[in-house]
Amino acid sequence: MAKVRLLAHGRTWETEVPVGSTLLAASKRVGAPEGDMCGGVCACSACHVYVTKGRELLTQAELDEEDMLDKAFDVRASSRLGCQAKILKDGDIEAEISRESLDSFYKEHPSVQDPRKA
Repeated sequence: MAKVRLLAHGRTWETEVPVGSTLLAASKRVGAPEGDMCGGVCACSACHVYVTKGRELLTQAELDEEDMLDKAFDVRASSRLGCQAKILKDGDIEAEISRESLDSFYKEHPSVQDPRKA
């Protein structure tokens, strides 16, 4: 099992998921506010995260993911799409949910209060 830690709003969500899971699946498991407008099929950049620890435990970004990240906002060297970043090995992984992903999540879930607007 891999331990995944997701960060947003000064808060941390942690879960353990089996190898083969994606970062998006891990975020859904714990209710972290990561967007997934396309349903996790690499057709948007709503699940954009910054992997801050454990990048070597994930699959490499493929061409489709890199093309989609070219359309994302505030792309960094650590950027990944949560739907495409599959866990290859056990270990600790940490990812910060991007502002773009947070914006998407709160648009997708209007009944959930956005703490940035409180």
